[in-house]
Amino acid sequence: MLKNFFSNAAIALEAVFANRIRSVLTALGIIFGVAAVISMLAIGAGAQQEILEQIELVGVNNIVVTPIVEQSEGEIEEEQAAGTAQKKKNLSLGLNFLDVQSIQNIVPGISEVSPEIMIETTIARKAFQRTTKLVGVTNAYFDISGFKLSEGKFFNENHLERGEPVCIIGKSISAKFFNGEEPIGKYIKVGKHWLRVVGVLQERMISKKAISSDLGIRDYNMDIYTPLSTALIRYENRALVTNAAIQAARRNRNKSTDENYHQIDRLVLKVENSAQMSGIAQVVSKMLKRKHSQTVDFEIQIPELLLKQQQRTKNIFNYVLGGIAGISLLVGGIGIMNIMLASVLERIREIGLRMAIGATQKDIVLQFLMEAVMISFTGGMIGVILGLSIAFGISELANIPTIIQASSIVLSFGVALTVGVVFGIMPARRAASQDPITSLRYE
Repeated sequence: MLKNFFSNAAIALEAVFANRIRSVLTALGIIFGVAAVISMLAIGAGAQQEILEQIELVGVNNIVVTPIVEQSEGEIEEEQAAGTAQKKKNLSLGLNFLDVQSIQNIVPGISEVSPEIMIETTIARKAFQRTTKLVGVTNAYFDISGFKLSEGKFFNENHLERGEPVCIIGKSISAKFFNGEEPIGKYIKVGKHWLRVVGVLQERMISKKAISSDLGIRDYNMDIYTPLSTALIRYENRALVTNAAIQAARRNRNKSTDENYHQIDRLVLKVENSAQMSGIAQVVSKMLKRKHSQTVDFEIQIPELLLKQQQRTKNIFNYVLGGIAGISLLVGGIGIMNIMLASVLERIREIGLRMAIGATQKDIVLQFLMEAVMISFTGGMIGVILGLSIAFGISELANIPTIIQASSIVLSFGVALTVGVVFGIMPARRAASQDPITSLRYE
């Protein structure tokens, strides 16, 4: 039995090598089909991993409230109308701490609230400086965003209540300004003030696509964090009417300005139950609209829902590409069947001769079936190598993340072998059904 198997395998292998060019052309459909499946699944897995990383960065079960600086346009014919329009615009105080307190006290189902103030500034130390973002936060910010410290500690109660000049720096800031030094306890000049470093955050790897998204993700490794009270007392509090602001308003009273009047630049709400996020977002929206005198100068986003929508869109795209790759495999299988049927017609005398010297129908079926499987096996192997090369090339040249999974290789290769078996059965049976006497007389 085993001897017959190897004998038929040798005959099939000899037939494949005797028609090398035709065998390669027959296997092209399998090659490109397998390569397409592996590369497309790698791109899909990379996109899914990127979305999961973004969800981790923005936090799970979060609602993000961001202010919008109103922009007005249109023709004003009378000076009085202009004055009325300006009054209506100024009715809203913008996103402020009163809103934060109202959300905490009124809206149920919110476990943590993290207001943020972001200030564009410069940092300097030892004759080296660069621009950066100073972010005023509470410790809830680090908890919601999943930040961890590599050195030092988070802010304590004295830091937060008294607005002390302290900061927590990102890993890249530590590497650039404290290279080879212990940063904890040392000072760095941020804007006009010197801040004492009390902690260094662990490095967070963030892709360029995540930074360019509209979810407020940035390179956190280059940020400096200070207590919210410190940012308001020592740097900027847009809720206070200062003499400089009055003078600026006088200079620009006849000009169209879009000055940021919001006290808070971002507000993140952590919801206890993800099923309640949409409902809580609607309640917060209605409450803020009422407090802002029906002025919608804010935007509410649910990052997880946006990312899941992106994931669904990419999944549909992957299904379409997978379907196209599957069609390629199907076409490759049809090509195998076509060539094998032609091969049967060419080798009728050979079939008759083999049957005349003792070959059974089972031997003939096995011979032609093994030829089809060998073609699909070779095409599958070449397709795997090509697919891996394409996935690697896309990752390197197009800067698109790809993740090659062992399951995609096994799936595509298994489908290729199945196609060889399924589409090789019909030609094999046709070859085995030939009459030996008729076949020997065939010209």
